[in-house]
Amino acid sequence: MAKLDLKDRKILYELDLNCRQSNTQIGKKVGLKKDVVAYRIKKMQDEGIIKNFWTAINTFKLGYNVFRIYINFHYVNTQIKNEIIQHFTNYKNAWAVVSVKGPIDIDVVVWVKNVYEFYDFFDKTLEKYEDYFEKYTISIYIQAVGYKKSYLLDQPDKFNRKMYETICDGTTEKIDKIDYTILNELAINARTPLIELAEKIGCSSQTANYRIKNLIKKGVIQAFRVNIDLSKLGLQIFKVDIFLKEYKQRKNIIKFLDDKGCLECLNVASGWSDIEPEIVVENMDKLIQLMDEINHKFPNVIRRLEYWIMAEVHKERWLPEL
Repeated sequence: MAKLDLKDRKILYELDLNCRQSNTQIGKKVGLKKDVVAYRIKKMQDEGIIKNFWTAINTFKLGYNVFRIYINFHYVNTQIKNEIIQHFTNYKNAWAVVSVKGPIDIDVVVWVKNVYEFYDFFDKTLEKYEDYFEKYTISIYIQAVGYKKSYLLDQPDKFNRKMYETICDGTTEKIDKIDYTILNELAINARTPLIELAEKIGCSSQTANYRIKNLIKKGVIQAFRVNIDLSKLGLQIFKVDIFLKEYKQRKNIIKFLDDKGCLECLNVASGWSDIEPEIVVENMDKLIQLMDEINHKFPNVIRRLEYWIMAEVHKERWLPEL
């Protein structure tokens, strides 16, 4: 486990709020000079604590819908399993491909323009690999709610933790090829310097800056964040599927989790569980303890719980590839 002091954690926290902040801006907030901030960020990158910088893009606003595929394997060897994973990661519209330890083996999330586009993709997938799928479940992804990484701080902020809501509410925004090219670059490196970004897309830095601000204003860009290797901080992320007896208590349970300061993301989908939080705690014992607290506070409300460990993230990209 890496040794991080409070200054490092505050830097990570600020990077997650907006990783396009300058080192000077971050330094003013954490009480360090910009050169020291730059050194600490570089050190955390070299040590693998900072994995990459990414952009939360509301691709629903670009006219996409999201389907989620949960798959259980059987009769697969390592070679076949890797081939199937590669099949999904190679799909340019794949949002996420994650190997899981839990009720399923792999979680695949894809962007599509319409139902037939999804059908066509999955039909071809089944033609090649159905024999290796013990079962699969398809659900429609509705919303992703992102939260601040309050657990990085010594005194976690328990209020206003919600950062954004990526939701398919039917509203769309028109963007052109230059906008999409900007998004395509920022999707894989949200901290790309403005001059470098402008050179890649063939425009001035002023134009690139204006377009980024306009994409933020339109709600297409929702946040510039940092991806952290939590294991190096002595933490772990779990997904919990909560199936309810009393659906009317759903909002109260979500608020309870939010107040705890450990909620990383809330997934909302039609066709699976009632509440799908992603929770950051030290270990499984802490997670079970948290679920026991919920059961104590909301007796006879939860019908069933299923725990997931995100074993390996093979792909996560908040925009279909250009």
